[in-house]
Amino acid sequence: MGKEIINSLGKIDISEEVISTIAGATAVECYGLVGMASRKLTDGFVDLLGRENLGRGVVVSIKDNEVIIDLHIVVGYGVKISEVASNVMERVRYTTEKLTGLNVSQVNVNVQGVRVLE
Repeated sequence: MGKEIINSLGKIDISEEVISTIAGATAVECYGLVGMASRKLTDGFVDLLGRENLGRGVVVSIKDNEVIIDLHIVVGYGVKISEVASNVMERVRYTTEKLTGLNVSQVNVNVQGVRVLE
């Protein structure tokens, strides 16, 4: 179930899948982030998802008129995790609000792993 917006010209339906793709694409562009992680971890194994699976590391909840986004990410070794997470939160909130017109109340970042870059 997505978000329905009604105005004088008609009705707009924005699905949760669209919001998750926007959030995933925005997050991947942030410095220090290696990729999105699968939401389902089995035996502590983190699967890096490619660009075709951007929405799979994102969980979107819409309650009332507020959007809550949960991101599951993998960061690069040697970066300050708190700075990367903060940057991801700000950019995802800004971009999602700008592109959809919806109010993003929370962006939660779950760091699933650290990867050594070669």
